[in-house]
Amino acid sequence: MLTPEELERYARHIVLRDIGGPGQAALKQASVLVVGAGGLGAPALMYLAAAGIGTLGVVDDDVVTLSNLQRQVIHSTPDIGRRKVESAGEHIEALNPHVRFVGHATWLNADNALELIGDYDLVLDGSDNFQTRYLVSDACFFARRPLITAALGTFDGSLTTIRAHEKNEAGEFNPTYRCLFPEPPPPGTVPACAEAGVMGALAGVLGSMMALEAIREIVGFGDGLVGRLLMMDARAMRFETLRYSRDPANPLNGDGPVIGDLSAHAE
Repeated sequence: MLTPEELERYARHIVLRDIGGPGQAALKQASVLVVGAGGLGAPALMYLAAAGIGTLGVVDDDVVTLSNLQRQVIHSTPDIGRRKVESAGEHIEALNPHVRFVGHATWLNADNALELIGDYDLVLDGSDNFQTRYLVSDACFFARRPLITAALGTFDGSLTTIRAHEKNEAGEFNPTYRCLFPEPPPPGTVPACAEAGVMGALAGVLGSMMALEAIREIVGFGDGLVGRLLMMDARAMRFETLRYSRDPANPLNGDGPVIGDLSAHAE
């Protein structure tokens, strides 16, 4: 049930035909884990908190630095040197005290991924490296949790939803992250954010879209991004959507799966 204060807080959601009272109640009952409180995770966390997600968790073992503040809008100048999960939790509490915040000040790894992810209904991956993205996507498959994953380039970004543990109307498994990216790029071919740079506002756009997709998944309206990769070109202000399908040769849920656990991700 929504309290009178919550009814007023979420009034602009509740009057929406596709959300209404039942949809807002679903958001209140939902639990979402965000991997990374950085450029993508920061705006995603803020909009999910504002939307009234019941439980918001974030995994991040980093601390706030001055160079983060150009795009990681959940943190502010006085937070420099603090753990990101502490800073994020404080700002979420100030924004919406109805949200239960859980900070996991740790590095997501093969030993803790299944336990952390299994505690939530939905996962958003805002990490900045392929190693973590493969780990999160594989863990979501084994934990049977939907995943919304996004990535940023210098002036481009992408977003998709993975439900590889579920089957489609034809009775076939949905595509995995490994169907989209069978192999990570060779080391050194994709420069880190500190080397290549990133548009701060672009991180805000993609992070907000992650939150929007999460709300759509929880409430259940519109056409989700399962099997579709949304791509944004910030130079041309152009959006395109690429369809992709399950690769029968993928090692996770393909015709002859060879990945049965997360041991390949162990250091």
